[in-house]
Amino acid sequence: MSSIRFKLSVMMFLEFFIWGAWLPKIFGYLGTLHFDTMEKALVMNAFAIASILAMFFSNQFADRYFAAEKFLAFSQLVGGLAIIALTWVTDFWPFFWLMLVHSVFYVPTISITNSIAFANLREPQKEFGPVRLWGTIGWIAASWPFVFILSGEDSAQAVRYTYLVAGIASLLLAGFSFALPHTPPRPVVAGEAKFAWLEAGRLLRISFVAVLFLVTFVDSVVHTCYFIFTDTYLKSIGFAENWVMPVMSVGQIAEIGTMAILGYCLKALGWRYTMVLGILGHAVRFALFAFVPIPAVAVAVNLLHGICYAFFFATVYIFVDEFFPKDARSSAQGLFNFQILGLGPLAAYFLWPYLGGIYTDANGNVDFHQLFLIPAGVAFFAAAALFLLFHPPDKSPAGLADAFRQDEPGVGPAVAPIGSEAIRAAEQGIQKS
Repeated sequence: MSSIRFKLSVMMFLEFFIWGAWLPKIFGYLGTLHFDTMEKALVMNAFAIASILAMFFSNQFADRYFAAEKFLAFSQLVGGLAIIALTWVTDFWPFFWLMLVHSVFYVPTISITNSIAFANLREPQKEFGPVRLWGTIGWIAASWPFVFILSGEDSAQAVRYTYLVAGIASLLLAGFSFALPHTPPRPVVAGEAKFAWLEAGRLLRISFVAVLFLVTFVDSVVHTCYFIFTDTYLKSIGFAENWVMPVMSVGQIAEIGTMAILGYCLKALGWRYTMVLGILGHAVRFALFAFVPIPAVAVAVNLLHGICYAFFFATVYIFVDEFFPKDARSSAQGLFNFQILGLGPLAAYFLWPYLGGIYTDANGNVDFHQLFLIPAGVAFFAAAALFLLFHPPDKSPAGLADAFRQDEPGVGPAVAPIGSEAIRAAEQGIQKS
């Protein structure tokens, strides 16, 4: 492994260690703090709010004004201090504001780390998967120590240490960011949109980009359902508290394998079929949760998480890097993070708890059979929609030029500005051919 790939892998390891330390346990943890349904939704949606803000502000700065590695360092420093403070906070409003501060600074770093990796890899489509899988390893590494830390406890006193661990990892990444390859911003040139998010957002007028954007929203809603209910589901079928996070991490272990072969799958199957398989993974997982509530099956079916994440979400990030103009890629990544971490979860954290309440009896028992049939069905229809409607162009210069200048109603030559690097490259390729 080259020195640059090693550094990028460490970056991904720490980036997702932070998130993996606290996310799997937070929904149950908020219950132990006696937060009501609305308060839980607000805390969980701090991440979604941050994703929306990131699209308009943070990624704009990273695209156009600041070196990406310095932006990462500052964000992780502030976000790390905020989440460390959550270790000792149990009242709702202080907890919400600290989580919001952490999220506002952490969420943009997900797309920033992707952009740093893409900018410094010679063959992103081939090399991104092996680098990104270290993020998965980081998530797993965050989960397993809690087998011993929690020791079967489900108390706020025990679970609060997840925030301390996440914060320490964030501070480590802040320091390590200065060892990353320098990734300077690209200044605006004549003809380009002043705001990078406008450069990315206007591409939604292209049909295949719009289809992917909408399907990403639906898949994100389904994906979030997994993190809301799996903790409770696993305990309901017999798992001890301290084994819930390791059981959920089985999915991340599988993700290592799928990320490692992602480049080969994309080459063999193409964008559309790879993404459809990723969405169908959700449908199968929730269907098996609903119909076969057996511990061994629950462990085995979590292996599908690798397909769910790598074949759809990671593929979306690679697709964005391949098709979007270079001068707006961080914002383009943020545009899809807006769905994956923003609008999708924002809808999910209100929708799924509401439906969960409908399928919960007077004794607090959830009818997971009926509940999980809903995300299974939604995932199936999302996969069908992507299969039927998503038709990205050929990656040749001519194909890209046609994509950015397709003659559909409401879509004219102004879909991408004349100064966009993607258009210039396409036009140059056409002139040479």
